[in-house]
Amino acid sequence: MLFVRHATTLAMREPRFPSGLPAGCAPASEDADSSSLARVIRLAVEPGTRAFVSPAPAAAQTAAALGLVPVVVTALAEADLGRWGGLPYRTVAAEEPEGLARWLADPDAAPHGGETLAELTARVARWLDSTHPHTPAHTGAAPNGEGAATPGVDGAAGGGRVVVVCDAGVIRAALGHVLGIEPGRAGLIDLAPLSTTELTAAREGWRVAHVNRKVP
Repeated sequence: MLFVRHATTLAMREPRFPSGLPAGCAPASEDADSSSLARVIRLAVEPGTRAFVSPAPAAAQTAAALGLVPVVVTALAEADLGRWGGLPYRTVAAEEPEGLARWLADPDAAPHGGETLAELTARVARWLDSTHPHTPAHTGAAPNGEGAATPGVDGAAGGGRVVVVCDAGVIRAALGHVLGIEPGRAGLIDLAPLSTTELTAAREGWRVAHVNRKVP
């Protein structure tokens, strides 16, 4: 499973909390020029590739520029940051310093009134595990071994190469789940726009192939 962080948005160019805005200049922004996209395409796309995107417009724009026809997966959305969504970091730091400090220190805190980092990680983990080829959903057996299982979350079940286009929070959540990293610590992983992070399926679970690989 190849994760591609979507192209730069205005919120990424400025120090703001994510808000689901489109990419700054669609996928033609400076980090997503035609040569960069072509190199990502060579990494990401092969016959039979299945693609999934977060609901963010920037993810859909990036996937379209890669020539992918993706399925939108609600489980791949960035955390709902409530009233902080789209606000500059400096505004939140000035107006709610205690709340910001609590959110940074506690993955179960939601001073913004939205989703916690722990809830984001759990949501992404459920989707990721549902797509593993050795889960009951892919082997045709129910969890108790009786009858057929329900396909993976949001229709993710199936074989072949999988490309996921989303933002950094979801990729960090996936890595944190696979590596057993506490949600707050997973936030220390750097992920550049249009970088790729790959997970490979092993019988015992997911393995990390590479992280934050930038197009050469």
